[in-house]
Amino acid sequence: MAKQKTKPQAKPAKKAGAVDTERELLAKELKGLIPKLDSEGLAFLVEQARVHLYNMQVDELNRAAIAAEASATTAAARTRSVAGKSKTQARPKSGREGYSIVASESGSSFYLYCPNDEIMFSRGEMGQLVKIANGKGTDLEIRERLFTWFERERRDVFFAISIANKFDDKLKILAGLIKKMG
Repeated sequence: MAKQKTKPQAKPAKKAGAVDTERELLAKELKGLIPKLDSEGLAFLVEQARVHLYNMQVDELNRAAIAAEASATTAAARTRSVAGKSKTQARPKSGREGYSIVASESGSSFYLYCPNDEIMFSRGEMGQLVKIANGKGTDLEIRERLFTWFERERRDVFFAISIANKFDDKLKILAGLIKKMG
């Protein structure tokens, strides 16, 4: 009867050498399992690896976006915390027809301020938008990808900001703001 492995318990932080050794052991174990898997099992593992790599890239983009906005966050937090100020008065203006993006104090969310509304995005969503805005392609291709993402993931953006299509100037403004975050 084959010995079953139990799920490892949470371990304290390890030194670099210990992490390398653990990685080598896991790689060796995975290599030993590959001959026993069918094509479906291998396809599943490959897909999971791709998803994990993508998530690692998004996390890196999120960290970069947060670092880039750190000084703006501090200034915005001071502005919002002033007693007696209304939410409208605390909105930072970007000079681009009243559009701006500000990170929350904790960095876990971002606020898109627009002339008539504000929209909150999670850190993960903003990471995806930054990746799209800084991706390869022409300005129009980037706007098209942003439009498609809003259409698929956050249709509420179209209600807050009436964006007609990928040619809309408001989408061009948003693409520019998001691109600056990366």
